[in-house]
Amino acid sequence: MAFFSAVVTEGKNLAKIHPWMLAHATFYGDMSGQETMQGACGYGNLYRQGYGLETTALSTALFNNGLTCGACYELKCFNSSQWCIPGTIRVTATNFCPPNWDIPSDNGGWCNPPRKHFDLSMPMFVQIAHYKAGIIPVLYRRVPCFKQGGIKFEIKGNPYWTLVLVYNVADVGNIIDVKIKGSNTGWIKMTRNWGQNWQTFTRLQGQSLSFQVISQTGRMVQSDNVAPPYWQFGQTFEGRQFR
Repeated sequence: MAFFSAVVTEGKNLAKIHPWMLAHATFYGDMSGQETMQGACGYGNLYRQGYGLETTALSTALFNNGLTCGACYELKCFNSSQWCIPGTIRVTATNFCPPNWDIPSDNGGWCNPPRKHFDLSMPMFVQIAHYKAGIIPVLYRRVPCFKQGGIKFEIKGNPYWTLVLVYNVADVGNIIDVKIKGSNTGWIKMTRNWGQNWQTFTRLQGQSLSFQVISQTGRMVQSDNVAPPYWQFGQTFEGRQFR
């Protein structure tokens, strides 16, 4: 079931039709949101990374093995006058809601394929529904992500293996390709390790680093010499942003 509405994509100012699609939503954890930290997208402390508690875990049908990490959604409670609270919320995909094959999909196994399901932080859930509802039907759609500052690159690993967490991404939020370039190398295509952690086995220490990031829409943003030659593992650097 699709419900159509026009939105404007950030940066291109082109009207696109984004359908409202039918799914369901629950919540996990409590109002503190502590259980939403870390997660399958690799963002770690969601407060420190700028996502806060405006987040959701996605079922298999939406998670796409982690490629949807960082995507932004708008949700509203649907067709449940007893439990719905008017209004919408915007959330970022930061975690995975795994299937539970021991429970029927219509009775507790809410994240079992092929169900499209959002497992929200409790503070987000109670903005659109009364918490006693437990599970609600929702309408959802992809929306642009609005971020402060540039794309962030957190560099981890060791001299033989560089792992880069890419976060704070605008545009549609999720990226599908990353390239890295040392001051003494050409562009190197990185492979996705997990979530939005991207890796290369090329030795890059002692070189300044540049990045190319491609979003799901196919747009690319290049950040030259983001990290200086004296960068260290554990440091985070800020590049350009999608506009």
